[in-house]
Amino acid sequence: MISHGLRLDGSRFWVIHRRRVYGPFDYEWSRDFCGVEFQYQGQKFGEYCSVEEICADLKPFHLPHNVFEVASIAIGTILSGILNGDPAANREIRLITKLTELGYCRYAQIESVAG
Repeated sequence: MISHGLRLDGSRFWVIHRRRVYGPFDYEWSRDFCGVEFQYQGQKFGEYCSVEEICADLKPFHLPHNVFEVASIAIGTILSGILNGDPAANREIRLITKLTELGYCRYAQIESVAG
């Protein structure tokens, strides 16, 4: 197992921090497909309604700082890619690029779960 990185499985992902795995983080579209609900271990922690209206709060889960930072970057990058119609492979490349740009290059190691 890697000591830092992300594990991806469809819409779900886990953050690996110091060989400890946090997650799953996930998202779910609203019934009208106009919004997206963000989830951590099945519990809502935020939502996307529009570019002007995004909210998220992971404080109640008492996650390490780097975990919620990396999870926030990942969920935002993944959502942006989906809304722009990027194929899954491009979203993964964009995620690696964004993590590296923002100083989280050690989390840019991606493990894909074969389904």
